[in-house]
Amino acid sequence: MSLLRQPILLLSRSGRVKKLVSTLPVTASIVTSYVPGETTESAVHATAALVDDHLKITLDFLGEDTTDVEQADATVAAYVELLRQLSTKGLPRHAEVSVKLSAIGQALPDSLGFGGGHKIALENARTICRAARNAGTTVTLDMEDHTTTDSTLAILRDLRKDFPETGAVLQAYLHRTEDDCRSLAYEGSRVRLCKGAYNEPESVAFQDKIDVDKSYVRCLKILLASEAYPMIATHDPRMIEIASSLASRYGRAQKTYEFQMLFGIRPDEQRRLATSGETVRVYVPYGEEWYGYLMRRLAERPQNLSFFVKSLFSKK
Repeated sequence: MSLLRQPILLLSRSGRVKKLVSTLPVTASIVTSYVPGETTESAVHATAALVDDHLKITLDFLGEDTTDVEQADATVAAYVELLRQLSTKGLPRHAEVSVKLSAIGQALPDSLGFGGGHKIALENARTICRAARNAGTTVTLDMEDHTTTDSTLAILRDLRKDFPETGAVLQAYLHRTEDDCRSLAYEGSRVRLCKGAYNEPESVAFQDKIDVDKSYVRCLKILLASEAYPMIATHDPRMIEIASSLASRYGRAQKTYEFQMLFGIRPDEQRRLATSGETVRVYVPYGEEWYGYLMRRLAERPQNLSFFVKSLFSKK
């Protein structure tokens, strides 16, 4: 694991640094390379451009660790409006939405009533799933730090009773993820497998890159050998090659799985895979709360830190 990763992740929690960074316009190059804009309109515009390149999209309205019910309600409303605009533009067959449960109430304290944060998030997720189905698309529940994993998977189970198309996300760096893959490896189960981007303790997560990679491959084998629909989220050329080889080994036809990559990262590879007949979905984040997301991306790719620091002093 890079020596820079943990300090960058710590910065993602720094209010002082966030205040400095947040004075930059979202048009700063280091930001727009990862986040296409702050508005729903900018997200829809980016979606249309990616569709023109024969790519699929999953849209994330940025925000997490919601601290009050009104904020959670506002996030739900933002997703409903996004889905409305996608429908108006005829884009739902190309684009779905990704939702962080902490952004729609999961972390709210039980003292607020309404059944506590878990129930609030579940009901809000149902609202978004209903709007997505009405628009002709689907929802995937993002996974966050390990303390939320059990709650997120419980909400997923409840949602799939009425919305079986709801997608899950699993993080290969957690020790538990192989077992979670087995639990979700059934027909119709959409599972995004990523490596993980949070600063997790050694007690719950692999710390060395080679151990994370080995776990990722073990999890890939479980999902590709099953009747689930794996969503292979990686930019790692070696992992892409291994995934393609495993798909062939297990007789998986193209369109029975997909690759996923982040907006702005390896766009040429995204287009290459799509041109070869693979389904490629681009994770497109948008909104004013881009800071935490940006810092986690820098932690994954610390070589971008120098460009980021320069942007702090840019006149743009």
